[in-house]
This record gives sequence, structure tokens and C-alpha cells, in this order.
Amino acid sequence: KPQAETAQKEEPEIRFGYCTEFIILLNKTFNIKQEIDFKAYLESIGDSIVVVADDDVVKVHVHTNHPGQAFEKALTYGALSRMKIDNMREEHQEKLIKDAEKLKKQPFGSSEASVLRNYLDVCLELPWHKFTRERADVAQARKILDKDHYGLDKVKQRILEFIAVRQLNPDAKGRILCLVGPPGVGKTSVALSVAKAMNRKCARLSLGGVRDEADIRGHRKTYIGAMPGRIIEALTRAGTMNPLLVLDEIDKLASDMRGDPASALLEVLDSEQNGTFRDHFIELPVDLSRVMFITTANTTSTIPRPLLDRMEVIELGSYTDEEKLHIARDHLLPRQRKENGLRANQLKLGDDALRAIITDYTRESGVRTLERQLGKLCRRAAMRLVETGVKRIDVTDKSLREFLDTPPYAEDARSKIDQIGVVNGLAWTEVGGELLEVEAGVMDGTGKLELTGNLGQVMQESVKAAYTCLRSRAAELGIAPDFYKTKDIHVHFPEGAVPKDGPSAGIAIATAMLSALTGRAVRHDVAMTGEVTLRGRVLPIGGLREKSMAAYREGMKTVLIPKDNEPDLYEVDDEVKKNLTFLPMQSLTQVLNAALLKPQNAKKTKAPSRTHAKKKAADAAIVPPTAEKPQPGAVC
Repeated sequence: KPQAETAQKEEPEIRFGYCTEFIILLNKTFNIKQEIDFKAYLESIGDSIVVVADDDVVKVHVHTNHPGQAFEKALTYGALSRMKIDNMREEHQEKLIKDAEKLKKQPFGSSEASVLRNYLDVCLELPWHKFTRERADVAQARKILDKDHYGLDKVKQRILEFIAVRQLNPDAKGRILCLVGPPGVGKTSVALSVAKAMNRKCARLSLGGVRDEADIRGHRKTYIGAMPGRIIEALTRAGTMNPLLVLDEIDKLASDMRGDPASALLEVLDSEQNGTFRDHFIELPVDLSRVMFITTANTTSTIPRPLLDRMEVIELGSYTDEEKLHIARDHLLPRQRKENGLRANQLKLGDDALRAIITDYTRESGVRTLERQLGKLCRRAAMRLVETGVKRIDVTDKSLREFLDTPPYAEDARSKIDQIGVVNGLAWTEVGGELLEVEAGVMDGTGKLELTGNLGQVMQESVKAAYTCLRSRAAELGIAPDFYKTKDIHVHFPEGAVPKDGPSAGIAIATAMLSALTGRAVRHDVAMTGEVTLRGRVLPIGGLREKSMAAYREGMKTVLIPKDNEPDLYEVDDEVKKNLTFLPMQSLTQVLNAALLKPQNAKKTKAPSRTHAKKKAADAAIVPPTAEKPQPGAVC
């Protein structure tokens, strides 16, 4: 009795949210040897164990990381009469006690016993009421995010807003953010930095190619090889009920006869419903309302609309060359030096050399290829250090070929002269913006219109609309009235193996055809994007930020955009706006005046100066010629 009183005084309080602390009530009916052996076993697997004895039962308080083993041992001894798990809902306890009693009655070697044992293990390993204390400090979080990532101001601002709200309202529900951007811009890494900034446990789930609903909701526990879904598994792996879960590649979910995982995610990513999420294996309500979800995607076009509606989309655009320079100098180069066993004083790479790598050896929205090129340079530098015995290697923009071979993207990749029938269009892709050349050729013939370049249905219709627009305004544009009878026109988009489609190439196609028909050259430093109607109106487009980034990367000076897209210039990077001149267009007449040279200048190969061309193009674009009179069916 004195020993029992001493043990009772040392009995610890039940810790909040620690599901692996449980109490086993042992009947006094089994012998002393069994009791001693059982307590010794619990002590071997438990962090701590306190035994409290009274007249009827022995209470054993166990803190262990192996709760399933402890229960199984208790059942082996036939000692379990009742089970209590701290801070668990009453319905959860009743369900687990019922299954434990059922397991107690199963004969040795029963298949149902292994199912129940596995089920109890999974349920008891879940951190039912364990929460990590968050860091609600905006200044500290800003410092961590700025240290790990350069740029990404929009994402950082949204995360800091969320932390500020949590500082004022600690009970606020978790948020569901969707980071959308090209590959290599840091979507996953910034999500991991957010977990670090908020002091949350982090677990990552890759959803690319997942096509089975059971991957999200789990299997029924009666099936052979059944297991819980990825959400429950991530909570167990994180060890807390308020982690940050990163759902990678949510735009690449698939579906088949086994179900639609995107539909299963509707409950998970709904803050109003996920408070009682039920996994098919667990069969108990699990509270996901305190979990913060961050999903990543390359595009929102393949995400089902109901699922996209549940997420707050934050777009990450392409990096500018200046941003890539900072990232390479502060993050990528030090990491590659370390991975290849080089010290900072053994390999010196100046800003000029980094700029040359960015412009001549990479063409991407992110920085993955840039990091591979830096890794290649470091490996060859390490080889030279080992073979020659030199102490230090200095790499300049002139000596890059010795380490990285011939640059795949030379500065003269695009024509630097004004040509007839060649226009620089702008396209949006899943990996960022691209400069897309449009070529048009005119031959004597019978009025055929030939289209090549692997064009989609929408782009083919854009060519036909531009052709009809030019034909209806032939007299105004200086084209022979019967050109549609005597001339064959061939419109071609280079790189025919790449499929092309979309409703934003109309003005580029019309400009190329008119240039070929009239012999007027097109300015080589002008890029354009926009759709044209039969009446000559210029319609708005999407993806202006990515397209403008592509124009800046290719060395363009002027970009013609639809007038209705002027508000979208707010989203364009300041570095791009500083180096490009954006001219808003309302009609095809303005586009032609800004892009085509005068007939007497068509044979000159030297492009006009930037100041003169900008002023002349702006005057012609903003103020249409007053001498022209509107023709029937045309909008000037």
C-alpha cells in the first residue's frame, strides 16, 4: 500500500493532445508472474510507465510510440478489461474499444485478427489532438522567406497576411492556396519555406498521375492490403493535426473506372466540410480544419472548376534575367560549389559570366536549366583543378566555351533585319511565354490559302478571319482588288512538330499577309499579340505577363497589345516595363501603322533608331490617319 500511494503521487497529469498516452486497466485475476512480465514489457517499449493499484484493478499509464504492440501484448495476457485514450472523442473511444474487444475474442491465426490489429495500430498512431505551436511573428517570417527566396513578392505578401491574421485570431481555419506557374519557378520550395516560417510540420504529397479515389480516401479495411489514404498517412507522418500539407501537381490528376480523385479532394480542400473528413479505412471523423493546404500546378485549365473554386490561386510568373542573376549568385552557385566539393576561393564566377550563361545557354521561365549549367561548369572546373593542380579558376564571359561548349542560344538566333512577310507573334505555354514567328508568302496562282505548322482549329479560323478582313478592306490597304483570284497565300508557323492553337495570333497573321501582299517590310524589333475580327477590331487576350517576358527575353523593343489589356500591365514586372514600350491597339489600322515600314523604306536593312521608331509608332498608333475615311464594314 505505501508503494501504491507513492506511485499515485508520482502519477503524471494527462498531457494534452498526446494520443499515444493511454491507460490499461488490468484485472487482478491473473497471476503475479504474468503481471510482472507484462509490466516489464511495457517498460521496454514505453517512454514512461506509472502503475497505480487499488482493490479491483491495476491502472497502467503508458507513454509509448508503439501503442499497437502494447495493446496486442495486453490481449495476449487476457488482461485488458477497459481502454481509455486521452483527449479522444467519446465516439472514437467506443469504436476502438469495440474493435479491441472483438480482437480479444478472435482465435489464434485468425485473418480477421490481423485486420483488426492493423486497424488499431493505424488509429492509435494518428496524432488525434497533438498540435504544433505556430510562429505568429510577421517580421521573423518575412526574414525567413526573404532568405530562402529572391522575388516572389506576391506569394510572400499573401503568406505574411495569413500569419498576421493568425496573430490576431489564433483559432482561424487553415487556408487552401494554389500556386500556379511554369516549372522551375519555386512553387514547391516556397511552400516548404512557408512551413519553416510558420514553424509547422510539413508533409508533401505528389498527385501527378494519381487516378484512384482510394489514394485520397483510403480502402475499406476488409480488403486485403488495405491502407488509409494519403491524407491520413501524411498526418501520421507529420505527427501533428495542424501541419502544412503540400499537394504537388494537382493539375495532373487522372481518372478512370476506379474513381475520380479530384472529386474526392472536394471534401478535403473545403474549409467548411473538412472538419469531419472520413477516411474509408479509419471510419472515424478526422478534423482537417486546422491543416494548411498549399497546392501547386502548372496551369489551371486542367483543374476541374468545382475544385479550383475551393482554392485561392496565386500566380508565379517567369523570372526576369535580373532575378535569375540574383538567384544564381546567392543560391544556385553556392549550392553547386558545395555539391561538387569546391570552395568559394577555388572557383570565381563574375556577374558578366552569369549573365552570359543566362542569355546564351538557357531559355526557360524558371532556373532548373540554369542550375544544371552551373553544375556542369563546377564539375569541369573540379576536373581542371585535379588534373592541372592550379589553385584557382576564374571564369569570364569570354572563357565560358571552355567549360560549357557552344552556346545553344546565340544572340543572332533571331533575324536582326526588317523582312517582308515575317512577324513576331507572342504565345503562351504551360512553361511560360514564347516568341512565335509568323511567315507569309505570296505566289501567282488561283487564290488558294495554304496553312502549315501544326495549327489547331482555333488558329486556322484566325487565319481565315484575318484573310477575310484584308479582302474586305483591299482598296483601303492598297491591295489589288482581285488578289483572292490571282494570288496564292501560304501562312506558315515554324517548328511544325510543336502543336499550336489559341485565339491571340489574329493581328500577327493579318500583318504578315499584308506585308507579303504589299511588299512592305515588318519591323524586326516589334512583337504583337491580339485577335482580330472581320471588322478589324482588336480583341483582348490572356497571359500578357508571360508573353511580355518572352518579348523582353528575345530582345524586342516594342510590344503591340489590345487596348482592353491595358489594366493587365499592372501585373507585368517593372524590369520588363522599363525595357519595353507597350502600345495599346484598338483596330487593325493602328497595328499596321505601328508594325509596317513605309514602302520607300522597305528595301533598307537597317532598322530605325529606337527613339525615332518609338515616337513614330506611338503617334501612328494613338492617332489614326485622319485622311482615311471609314469604309463600309470597317472600324478604323
